[in-house]
Amino acid sequence: MQSEKTERIKYLVETLNRASKAYYAEDREIMSNREYDALYDELVSLEAQTGMVMANSPTVNVGYEAVEELPKERHETPMLSLDKTKSREDLRDWLEGHRAVLSWKLDGLTIVLTYREGKLEKAVTRGNGEIGEVITNNARTFVNLPLSIPFKGELVLRGEAVIRYSDFEKINEQIEETEAKYKNPRNLCSGSVRQLNNEITARRQVRFYAFSLVSGGEEAKEITTVEEQFRFLEDQGFETVEHYPVTEENILDTLDTFERKIENYDVPSDGLVLTYDDIAYGRSLGRTAKFPRNSIAFKWADELRETVLKEIEWSASRTGLINPVAIFAPVELEGTTVSRASVHNISIVRSLRLALGDRITVYKANMIIPQIAENLTAEELSAGAEGRTEEVRIQGSRCLVEIPKVCPVCGGPTEIRQVNDVQSLYCTNGKCPAKQVKSFTLFVSRDAMNIDGLSEATLEKFIDLGFIHEFADLFHLDRHREQIVEMEGFGEKSYRNLMDSIDRARNTTLPRVIYGLGIANIGAANAKMLCRYFDYDLEKMQKADVETLSAIDGVGEVIATAFVNYMQDTDNLRRIEALCGELVIEIPKIEEGSQTLSGLSFVITGSLNSFASRSELKDLIEQKGGKVTGSVTGKTTCLINNDVASASSKNKKARDLGIPVLSEEDFIRKYEIQAQE
Repeated sequence: MQSEKTERIKYLVETLNRASKAYYAEDREIMSNREYDALYDELVSLEAQTGMVMANSPTVNVGYEAVEELPKERHETPMLSLDKTKSREDLRDWLEGHRAVLSWKLDGLTIVLTYREGKLEKAVTRGNGEIGEVITNNARTFVNLPLSIPFKGELVLRGEAVIRYSDFEKINEQIEETEAKYKNPRNLCSGSVRQLNNEITARRQVRFYAFSLVSGGEEAKEITTVEEQFRFLEDQGFETVEHYPVTEENILDTLDTFERKIENYDVPSDGLVLTYDDIAYGRSLGRTAKFPRNSIAFKWADELRETVLKEIEWSASRTGLINPVAIFAPVELEGTTVSRASVHNISIVRSLRLALGDRITVYKANMIIPQIAENLTAEELSAGAEGRTEEVRIQGSRCLVEIPKVCPVCGGPTEIRQVNDVQSLYCTNGKCPAKQVKSFTLFVSRDAMNIDGLSEATLEKFIDLGFIHEFADLFHLDRHREQIVEMEGFGEKSYRNLMDSIDRARNTTLPRVIYGLGIANIGAANAKMLCRYFDYDLEKMQKADVETLSAIDGVGEVIATAFVNYMQDTDNLRRIEALCGELVIEIPKIEEGSQTLSGLSFVITGSLNSFASRSELKDLIEQKGGKVTGSVTGKTTCLINNDVASASSKNKKARDLGIPVLSEEDFIRKYEIQAQE
């Protein structure tokens, strides 16, 4: 019965959140207010019955808070690593006739949670196994983590915080610049969990999967098997890692089951964990200096293929980083044909001692990413060179892959930079086309200058032909009319359409310009916020220091530093000046005393009478310095709802928090708002 209620709670949370997103973020309804309220009331009732409240439940409000630093704390029980094997037979033999549980080894960040009296009290990262960082405030934003549980004693458990591949891809889809995209879910999760501002963590869709019960008072002492531990944790509302009971008879078949799943499994994993099911037996085995003896990790045995290195391709990026890519004779790996593998950096190129024609072995890391495992030629020569003939020693010092002294794109000089122990190659030419094309792509995008007809491929052609070197050049493409008209895919009509689009773009706004410059961490919303703060005065913005910018609500030191660094660069200032000479920038008229809603926060719900839509009222509030959010919190000034007496969830929350609920008419009267004509 408890498990049925748990599943119902999770279903209601997901359904209500999906309905809220559709209504408030997408301006569409997928259920009526009556249906929503009925489901909401059912959720409230189930949470009261079970004592279980999920972190993403619409009945709770997780307050966002920034901290100066993450405090450190020593674990009561050290968190050891696991011994490992890649042999399926060794894994079976390890059982020695005992029953065990086989589960995913998730690839995220291990977290220790402590609950007291049914409430989440503390969350600490694994850290170095002895000392971790306290991230309780961030854990409260994990998508599927219970904030309240039925168990009222002290409960300590471990699990893995992860970001699913599907969520990782959605996050990256919102980032236009390729080089700014996150590299993998594991690194993004680690950074997200350890943020100083948990509002950032909340946006990253971090999930928690429990895998071990550390302690739970007398009730936990009665649990004798790992399978019972998993059931107990599931009854408390935790999602657990996928797991199966195994014996020597079925473990190899179960391994096959996991192996079939891994290619399409949405949760990042880097192997499996095998744990003796009998808890007392596992504890009786003790531990070594490094590993507990009750568990062992299984890593997939890499499928190796031998091939021949044909070429090293050097790929330049927008940041100037030049990545080495190995091109080799095609081989079949994990069911697909591969012929390329990133070598990542200069340090790896040198450690592998690569030369064209070398025999190498390649594999797919985690069965996904092609990598070079070994350089067989270099190892054989090294092993046989000592005491051999002069001819062999010459072969041993054969012509290794050369590190290019010039950029493969622009021909400009390169340099090797070392960060910690890693050496990487960079192009030093600030005008390198590889750096420019992504910048121009952002500049002409819809939220920036909104110039139609300039795809990334077209921009590359214009850069290669020398038509554009900086943003201002886009407004002088008419100088190259004859060449553009003759280009493939163009013609007189396409050229004219492009010129018309460029002419329209000359009349723009300062937020569009600021966003279009491509300053690190300055998105369209931040650009609008900064422009409003500085009264749309570009000169004031350029002279602002980090301290001033950091004090602005929603900015912070990282964004402030990036903005100041950009505006202090003399070349950037010259380019901005040249660009502004081509534009007519509309400056909104901000009458003295017009920012009457500055510092106030509002929530709008329901239909409106005096405004065409909630978006129209939102725009007007923002013009007057106010802020509109999607949910009622302790910081909300008032909730705007024409159905003041409604029993909706927003009205309930507002009343609980003592926040006034105003009709549209009362709001207009109180704040002297006038509907736009």
